[in-house]
Amino acid sequence: MIELISAERCTLCDLCVDICPTDVFELRENAPPAIARQEDCQTCYMCEIHCPADAMYVAPRREPAAEESVHRDESRLAAAGILGSFRARLGWGKGRRPPRTFDEALALARTGPGAGPGPEGMSAPDAAHERGEALPQGALPQGALPHGDEGTADR
Repeated sequence: MIELISAERCTLCDLCVDICPTDVFELRENAPPAIARQEDCQTCYMCEIHCPADAMYVAPRREPAAEESVHRDESRLAAAGILGSFRARLGWGKGRRPPRTFDEALALARTGPGAGPGPEGMSAPDAAHERGEALPQGALPQGALPHGDEGTADR
C-alpha cells in the first residue's frame, strides 16, 4: 500500500497521478500529490516504478501502516536505500539495467509470504515489529524492505 511521497525528492511531474489505476492521488498546486484515497491502493507498485525521482514508497501491506511505523519514516527509508529501490531492481532509470539472467529474475521474484527466514518468512526484527516491540536503533523489519530478496510476510 502506498505510504509515502517524499516532498524533498518529488519533482511535481504528477506521473503517479496519471498512472495510478485506482485514483489514489490528488493533485495539489506547487506541492507533491496527496495520498487522498489510500484505502483504494491495490499495491501494484506502478507509482513507485514510474516515479523518475525515486520519491515513492509502496509498502507490501494490505492495510495502512500506523503513523509511527517504519513504513512512514522517510529518513529511515531513505537511509536504508528503500525509496525507489523496486524501480532500481527492475532496471528503470538512468544507469540501471534490468535483470538479464534467470537467477537475477528469480531474485527479483523472491518477495512474498514464506520467502524469508524465520516463522512464516519473518526475520527476527520483522516478527518483533509485528508484535509491536521496539526495534534496535537503525533496524528495519523485512516488511520495510519489500523489494529485497528476503521477502516479507505481510504482503
